[in-house]
Amino acid sequence: MHFRIGHGFDLHQFAMDRDLILGGVKIDHTKGLLGHSDADALCHAIIDAMFGALALGDIGQHFPDTDPQYYGCDSTELLSQTLYEVVKAGYKVNNIDATIKTQYPRLAPYINEIRANLAQVLNLDFSQVSIKAKTMEMMGPIGEGKCLSVDAVVLLEEITI
Repeated sequence: MHFRIGHGFDLHQFAMDRDLILGGVKIDHTKGLLGHSDADALCHAIIDAMFGALALGDIGQHFPDTDPQYYGCDSTELLSQTLYEVVKAGYKVNNIDATIKTQYPRLAPYINEIRANLAQVLNLDFSQVSIKAKTMEMMGPIGEGKCLSVDAVVLLEEITI
């Protein structure tokens, strides 16, 4: 069996009058993330990891923020399109592991819903999606509540017939 691994990263600053969306799930918070699309940093990091595993560049090359068709778009749709590219290349997602770094809001109550939603979008079992949330202990721009970041790792497995 052949495997490919990819790492993805995304960072967005918080902004008023925006919904906070992570993994396609709306999170109850006073601020959302600023971005061209729905600014779902979790989906964006996973997309980057998937494209990275295939050596196909990054999210900006495939879904540029200069293209009006992606303005306000649902990032789970972009994730679905990325999965299509993975399958077209002869691979499937084996598993995902992601860490969301934010001081606030506390994400523990949402983790299983996020995992289930991502598993559904990517046609995976719940056990194949790991999502963790960490605070930054009040340090740096994340700890000061100015932004949120996500690191994601994706393992792709060659489809065998």
